[in-house]
Amino acid sequence: MDLLRDTVHSYLSRRPSASWADFARELGVAGLAVPEEYGGAGGGPEEVAAVAWEVGRALSAQPFLQTAVLAVAALRLDGNAAARARLLPVLAEGAMSATVVFGSELSLEDGLLTGEAPHVLDGELVLVYAGGQLVEARPSVREPYLTMDLTRPLTRLVFERTPATGLGPDQHEEAVRALGVAALAAEQAGGAERCLEAAVEYAKQRRQFGRPIGSFQAIKHKLADVALLVESARSAALAAHESAVNAAVAGAYCGDAYLRAAGENIQVHGGIGITWEHDAHRFLKRATSDAQLFRSPRGHREELAAHVFGG
Repeated sequence: MDLLRDTVHSYLSRRPSASWADFARELGVAGLAVPEEYGGAGGGPEEVAAVAWEVGRALSAQPFLQTAVLAVAALRLDGNAAARARLLPVLAEGAMSATVVFGSELSLEDGLLTGEAPHVLDGELVLVYAGGQLVEARPSVREPYLTMDLTRPLTRLVFERTPATGLGPDQHEEAVRALGVAALAAEQAGGAERCLEAAVEYAKQRRQFGRPIGSFQAIKHKLADVALLVESARSAALAAHESAVNAAVAGAYCGDAYLRAAGENIQVHGGIGITWEHDAHRFLKRATSDAQLFRSPRGHREELAAHVFGG
């Protein structure tokens, strides 16, 4: 896993604005979770988490989460043989990005999809869970949002009696969502780790009253608290794929940990931390948007309560 992380880290450092096609083709990350028979690497959740970790650290806008995790999982778990044979090789080679619409209010009647799906992760191929099926459909309207977090493009999709191609029965929607939560948790843990590193680096360099601010007890305690959060988030993210309960734990903990780490990074940097030129505000924006992407940390805790207390 360390070699995979190092490779992705090096690539994103050298080519932060690389296209999805280049990123996917040169590193093979698009087909990481695609079975070998469809041209993928046949990797598992650990490999996915390693890439997601570095995507989060780099604040990359690559559509890894929605394409290589959600769309691939939806096709692998709910797609029929024809759908897998047609679409998985295309996704594995990075020829297009993709996204998945969950739990929508869209209606599917006589093969026609109608309704609106707000705040969808951006992707060229659109897969939708609707009417008890997984379907493929081309939106009638695709309207990008102007979001606070520019590193995570979101789109409003509208379907107006749009022809939908059935890909298979909806049997694993929650499992697919849980895999997305697990990958997002790895992104969040990676982002939190980078915030901690940036705060520590600055605390060693910035001097006040003749010595580095990192030598002051208040800063030491602040950084120690964040270090504990980051290590705990790492453990939660690595175990997230094991069950729906673990995914909910990771979703709740990693979301809050990233928000706290991003906020404390700004505090340690002081005035420079709130300037547009510094990256600190970008991490806070990503942490804030990530915390609402699937469910909020509070929503994950409510899901956990249902598991623990039975409803």
